[in-house]
Parts: sequence; C-alpha cells; structure tokens
Amino acid sequence: MPTPPPTGPLVTRDTLAAELGALGVESGEILLVHSSLSSLGWVCGGAVAVVRGLLDALGPDGTLVVPTQTGDMSDPAVWRSPPVPAQWWDTIRATMPAYDPLLTPARGVGVIPETVRIWPGARRSAHPQTSFAALGARAAEVVDGHAPNCRLGEDSPLARLEKRGARVLLLGAGYDACTSFHLAEYRIPAPLVRVGRPGPDGWEEVTEVSIDSYRFDELGHDFERDRDVVRGRVGAADARLFPVADAVAYAQRWLPLHRPREDGC
Repeated sequence: MPTPPPTGPLVTRDTLAAELGALGVESGEILLVHSSLSSLGWVCGGAVAVVRGLLDALGPDGTLVVPTQTGDMSDPAVWRSPPVPAQWWDTIRATMPAYDPLLTPARGVGVIPETVRIWPGARRSAHPQTSFAALGARAAEVVDGHAPNCRLGEDSPLARLEKRGARVLLLGAGYDACTSFHLAEYRIPAPLVRVGRPGPDGWEEVTEVSIDSYRFDELGHDFERDRDVVRGRVGAADARLFPVADAVAYAQRWLPLHRPREDGC
C-alpha cells in the first residue's frame, strides 16, 4: 500500500515569519519559545526553517531564547522514563560525562531547541540540567551567569527575561511546558531537595528548590481566562503569546491557593 501524502498545511520559512508577525511577534523583542515541530504541519526545511522564520520575525535586533534542558544529567535512582536497574546506578554516577555547554545535547524539549543550540553564534547557559540557549542581539545578557545551584530561579535566565520585558511564545506546546511558571516556585514556600548530577570533579549533590510542573495545564487555563493572552495559529499549530512577567506574577498567586506544597512534599 502506498504511503499517503502529507495532509499539511505546507509551511515555509516565509509563511512562518509572516504568521508570527500577524500573531504579534515584534521585531527587536526577546522571545522565549516553547515549541513542537510536528504540530506545525509539513515544514519545508524542518527545524532549520522554523528557526530561520523565528529569526526573520524578530529581526536583527531581536533575541530568540529556548530551553535546552538535560534532565538525563541526574541521579539514575530517580529516572522513570525509562528506569534503569539499581545495580547500574553506581556505575552511571561514576562515569556520566560532566555537562559541556558546547557538546551536551538538549533532551526532552524537541528538535527546534536543539537546532538553536548548535546554530552558529548561539550562546548557552551554564546550568548542567536546566540550561537555555539564545541567538541574537541580547543573547549574552540573557544566558550568561546562570548559577549552577539555581535551576530556574532568580539567578537563572528566567529572571533576566522577566526583567527585560521578554515574552513567551507557546508554538504548538502546552502550558505544561511553560518554564516561566517555575520562577514563581522560587518566590513562594516550597520544599528543598538534594539534586544529584555529574560535576567537573565527579558526582556531586546540591540543595535546590523543588520544582514540579504538576497542574501547570490547569494554571495555564486559568491564566489564559483571566489575563490578556494573544491566541492564534501558526501553520497548523495553536500559538499563544504573553509576557514572562505576567505568567510569573499570576503563578505566584495561583500556586499557593491551588497547589500548596509543604517541606518534604
């Protein structure tokens, strides 16, 4: 049986840039993008065309930021997707390579962020588990100085994005992927956890604020109901556009009421 033709729509670099502009993406702004390539339709040129379209929409003075997280650089004892045998744990801890911003691939965030990570001129932040990569005029001031003991808090690119008036673009991604909500977790009562990871001198553990995207989809639903969120379509994907600061402020109020957390939880 022959393979059926793709259903489309046909998406190109130019159609992406035009539709992003129609949505409200502005030349010169800083844009934090959470994305799903498959949601867009049939993209001529794949992730490379998407990145080019985003850069076209942002213009020469704009800045594109994406999460380039590496959740696999963690304690194998907590791995669930998939788990590994307990008898492997010590060996994994002893031999896992340390994080290298230039070499360590992103994991679990899609092909578009990985394409940005390896793009000529891209800069990537230094946190070994929750890094961000950026391209454009203000890339350095967004990603440089990411503290190694602050995954998504005040010493991370998220706080810099908030301060600089950046906006979030959910491009085929849901609110469960919205990292801006995590910044709010650092500003409300939250438990501390010990986080294991490979370091430059071997296996290490640091104390961190516990972060959890549980119920972020519900948080996003209420945020969109109560705040000005620009909605539209880019290709076949649902797209949402809103300020980082608005998302953080709303989550700071919503989380203690709807998802309170106590020490050790």
